[in-house]
Amino acid sequence: MTTQTPQAHILSQRVVELHESQTLEMAAKARQLKAQGFDVINLTLGEPDFNTPEYIKEAAKKAIDENFSFYTPVPAILELREAIAAKLRRDNQLDVKAENIVVSTGAKQSLINTILALINPGDEVIVFAPYWVSYIPMIQLAQGKAVIVEGKIENGFKVNPQDLQNAITPKTKAVIYSSPSNPTGTVYSKEELKAFADILAPYENIYIIADEIYEYITFERNYWSIGAFENVKNRTITVNGFSKSFAMTGWRVGYIAAPKVIADACTKIQGQFTSATCSIAQKAALAAITGDISFTQEMKKAYLRRRDLVLDLLKDTPTIKTYVPQGAFYLFPDVSYYFGKSDGKTTIRNAYDLCMYLLNEAYVALVDGEGFGAKNCIRISFAAADEKLVEGVKRMKEALNRLK
Repeated sequence: MTTQTPQAHILSQRVVELHESQTLEMAAKARQLKAQGFDVINLTLGEPDFNTPEYIKEAAKKAIDENFSFYTPVPAILELREAIAAKLRRDNQLDVKAENIVVSTGAKQSLINTILALINPGDEVIVFAPYWVSYIPMIQLAQGKAVIVEGKIENGFKVNPQDLQNAITPKTKAVIYSSPSNPTGTVYSKEELKAFADILAPYENIYIIADEIYEYITFERNYWSIGAFENVKNRTITVNGFSKSFAMTGWRVGYIAAPKVIADACTKIQGQFTSATCSIAQKAALAAITGDISFTQEMKKAYLRRRDLVLDLLKDTPTIKTYVPQGAFYLFPDVSYYFGKSDGKTTIRNAYDLCMYLLNEAYVALVDGEGFGAKNCIRISFAAADEKLVEGVKRMKEALNRLK
């Protein structure tokens, strides 16, 4: 007679210790309730609610009709890499060529490729918090150690340069941040990035991973890339993609611009994992990056209007501590006022409890801040129609008012 092996003994330790993405977890819970017939307003996922522009879809259809359906070079077709490099030279002042570009199956793969290419067991990676939920698990998969440097809500969640300086040790191998930030919408200015660059420049073994996936969704200032600074350009990996800027989340196309030695390493890794991303999606991405970006500008206007709408709807609720996001499509308020409060049935101990309470009582799906490195906060995505935002905030306020 054999006994069943416990799950922990079947699976590798890296999988056992790996957490599910909190954003995907809450989205799944929202879908379950919706499938049961409840009118759930889902404000969890970081996904544009716009359709991919027609000219991009037409390029994909043309590629299919022309049988562009065979393997391509692992880092992508040359035309796409050249177009991305041209965009980065023109718009971001990055000194790159096609050989510095690796296109992957989404910016998420671009990030894990980069982290696996750089990080050895025991290496430290400084992470600006609040951070995107997948940074820490990716570092863990590479057997590195995440060192958290926190930005406070009072400062728009921006990291203080001195705190970055204080976090550097002989084991520091990389620094990773996003601007605009997921989950906060924080955007670092040219002057702020220069302060970081000047701190990191003397450390020749420290690399910068700049996640710029929300680049086109900035509201209040010109965008700047840290890789444009001469003193760190040879140690900066810029990560970007097409999901947010061109409403192409399901197409799964992301890319890095990196020093050639790192680009070659990422190509080597990708060659063993997935090889090149979808050939049809590459042609769609080529059309996107060489085409008219007026669609993107219209999306940005809609997000700005929605940001202001949500802030206005919440302004009479001082128990929700807010700030003004400068980019992306998220608000990340502090909701710690409600910890310890109860409606007589449910007691709120933390942000996760509050999100579950709002899901079950108001049918509004949000994401708690624990996985983003900010346990007092929740993430509200305003990538949703105006009427859903109005109704969602109305339901939230009614449910919150029952907590005493």
